[in-house]
Amino acid sequence: MTESTRLDTADGPAVGDRIERRHLQVIGVLLVATFVVILNETVMSIAIPVLQVELGVPPSVGQWLTTAFMLTMAVIIPLTGYLIQRIPTRSLYLLAMSLFTAGTLIAFAAPGFGVLLIARIVQASGTAIMLPLLMTTVMTLVPPARRGAMMGNISIVIAVAPALGPTMSGFILDHFGWRWIFGFVAPFAVVALVVGARFVVSVSETSAARVDLMSVPLAVLGFGGLVYGLVGIGESAQGSSTTPAWVPFLIGAAALAGFIARQSRLQREDRALLDLRVFGSRQFTISVVAMLVGMATMMGTFIIVPYFAQSVLHLDPFETGLITLPGGLLMGIAGPIVGRVYDRRGPLVLVVPGSILVSIGVWMLIAVSASTSLWWLLLSNIALCLGLAATFTPLMTSGLGSVAPHLYAHGSAVVGTFQQVAGAAGTAMFVTVMTVVASRSAADADSPDAIVEGVRAVFLVAGILSFVLIAACLFVRRPADAQQAADHPVPEPALER
Repeated sequence: MTESTRLDTADGPAVGDRIERRHLQVIGVLLVATFVVILNETVMSIAIPVLQVELGVPPSVGQWLTTAFMLTMAVIIPLTGYLIQRIPTRSLYLLAMSLFTAGTLIAFAAPGFGVLLIARIVQASGTAIMLPLLMTTVMTLVPPARRGAMMGNISIVIAVAPALGPTMSGFILDHFGWRWIFGFVAPFAVVALVVGARFVVSVSETSAARVDLMSVPLAVLGFGGLVYGLVGIGESAQGSSTTPAWVPFLIGAAALAGFIARQSRLQREDRALLDLRVFGSRQFTISVVAMLVGMATMMGTFIIVPYFAQSVLHLDPFETGLITLPGGLLMGIAGPIVGRVYDRRGPLVLVVPGSILVSIGVWMLIAVSASTSLWWLLLSNIALCLGLAATFTPLMTSGLGSVAPHLYAHGSAVVGTFQQVAGAAGTAMFVTVMTVVASRSAADADSPDAIVEGVRAVFLVAGILSFVLIAACLFVRRPADAQQAADHPVPEPALER
């Protein structure tokens, strides 16, 4: 790698507030590729009821196609802080997209549930690298005064892609069958791999950092144990669990405590797998807490609402997928606008109304019944999506902008790890609450009446969580360097050729 293909400094743009054209190309390719890979997080939500019939698996097993995907990401993302420091951007991108493409092709050809689950894990291994790589690249190349607008584009990736997943999979299921969910994505993955090989260049210096081998199993057991414990509660309610739910919880908590203690020691030598000094920033901590609640609510809702629509309202897969489409499109439109408002006005004017809108959307869903109209589900989803659009961009920008530049890679890894753990935990928790309440209903656990009781309980929990989101958002502030840039604006920079 020559000096002409690298960023001159790891702490910011090469020249003032200008962004070189080749760096904009890198960000553009990363945005498109990340959108493609994250779209796969929710494509299974509509397909699971179909797969239960075609592959003969119960809901508690079928949900692992989504939960295992996010859990794998949560296990691998802590490694990305190390990987970004050790491997050049271009090589890391090619590794990520190669894994994702391979997993997609395996899923397309999978003969049964077991191979399909393995394929989803391979997909997730590539997906896990992409989002931290994108965020670290943006924080490295984009000056503080323009980060809000750029993070608005990233919010399209992390929020709109999961929202559009059910719509896409619903259409494909109605017309082609479940295999073509992956057959449709595969050409886009191949194109992203080829285009990236042509245009992605390495934008930061690498080091000879060594990975701490003991930290890896601690992270796997810690994050994995907690999420598996949540899933185990639902399996116990169905009588299908072979392990008491408290066992994985205990193992997960002990491993996570050991992981935190080890990282605290290793970070003194700059050898931590996940450098926890990023939590020394109060704004980063507040932003991460708020994003945890928002991500858990979003992913859980995107799983439960389609299940309710198919099981209780008896909508077909495509009709079910359409529930998330208007909200997803509005998030795509709102993301860049929210970013520009953030750059000019700061986060508070966005995150407080946004979190309130999230709460309204969730509380609307407590009123669902067997006679709920499609329009009610659409309106609640639109409120939820618009609220998330107004909160995710400011939270990411404020949080990552508050850490020291040399910790950007670790900040991105922490955000990605906690988002995926929250998404997996939210999915597992929501499915667990629904399963437990439905199993204790006077009606049969699989009947519409029992499922309605379970879904109402889910959104009661989600409504309470939304109050935590509102409270956290009240304390979000703009980072000091971005505030200084806002107080002393400069003309919109031209591209450096």
